[in-house]
Amino acid sequence: MNIELTAEELAFQAEVRSFFENEYPQRIREKIKAGQELERADFIESQKALYNRGWAADNWPVEHGGTGWSPTQKYLFHRERARAAVPQMMPFGVNMVAPIIYHFGNEEQQQRFLPDILASNVWWCQGYSEPGAGSDLASLKTTAVRDGDEFVVNGTKTWTTLGQFADWIFCLVRTDSTVAKRQEGISFLLIDMKTPGITVSPIYTLDGRREVNEVHFDEVRVPANNLIGEEGKGWTYAKVLLTHERTNIAGVATSQVRLERLKQIASETLMGGSSLMSDPIFAAKVADVEVDLMALEYTELRTLAQMQSGGAPGPESSILKIKGTEIDQAICELMVEAAGYYSLPFVKEQFEEGFDGGYVGPFAMADAAPHYFNNRKVTIYGGTNEIQKNIISKAVLGL
Repeated sequence: MNIELTAEELAFQAEVRSFFENEYPQRIREKIKAGQELERADFIESQKALYNRGWAADNWPVEHGGTGWSPTQKYLFHRERARAAVPQMMPFGVNMVAPIIYHFGNEEQQQRFLPDILASNVWWCQGYSEPGAGSDLASLKTTAVRDGDEFVVNGTKTWTTLGQFADWIFCLVRTDSTVAKRQEGISFLLIDMKTPGITVSPIYTLDGRREVNEVHFDEVRVPANNLIGEEGKGWTYAKVLLTHERTNIAGVATSQVRLERLKQIASETLMGGSSLMSDPIFAAKVADVEVDLMALEYTELRTLAQMQSGGAPGPESSILKIKGTEIDQAICELMVEAAGYYSLPFVKEQFEEGFDGGYVGPFAMADAAPHYFNNRKVTIYGGTNEIQKNIISKAVLGL
């Protein structure tokens, strides 16, 4: 693959870099650099800035508001975004449910939902996993029973990321329990989170943050025209959505930035009179990750090239998901190793008066342990890496 940049591509790269440095909300960049948690309003402001520039949906068809960028332009955009400490688009609307709507939804649904998704006027969340249906998603039990022009929904979804912020949720629901195969009889339903009968319960992670939730449905009445595509075909649509999700999980550009930060920290960390980066064992670990990341980058570029011709990501999205999350976790582990005891939290009682608790040392090190623990999940969501290996063995290797 030829990755030499043309004059036009270099000009595009300079345009993106200038936008992030001069026109994008700098307050959000500073929060990212300082390790501060972004709020709902921050994400919306960020996404609207990209929307106003016409850069909100790089993978959408042009007729629905997509950018029309080439694979190289997409690659350059996300590399510059990560370099500038700009958060990714919240994926649930623009990268996950939107492709299902413009591929399988009717014209009324496309006109109703896509403009607000593109403009970040509506926050979406995902209703797939259930307390008894995670990796084995086909065993889901949330039901949607047809009652005239409505579906009546009952059940519970779990691990619903940022569901506390959501205006709408896209759900897999069981509309037929008499089918022979569990993958059949599942439908894809869009539900307004303000509908009576919906409650959202927080799940607090080890770092004390409310990132995920349980969403409970008790006799929730949903208009039948919120059904996407055909009743009972939700499993087919869900598989398409998951290929988009897994492709996004790869996170090549973000991992590249974090790897450079790791090497900088290791070069400044002394061990036995010399820097940690000069230790051959640690340097070999970093080199292994860097080689894997470079190979993943080429795989992502090939996937982008396929999508440029109008196709959706195929089974190679599982390869991106596996390697991307493994690299993410490997960088987390090396960051904790470089941070050492600086990554440990301390309480006030362990110090003299005047210290209110928290971390000692620079923030990049202080954040290492929470980031490490939180990212143990990345090999699980979007379909566990074990499941992805099964997909590769069947769809790629034909086993």
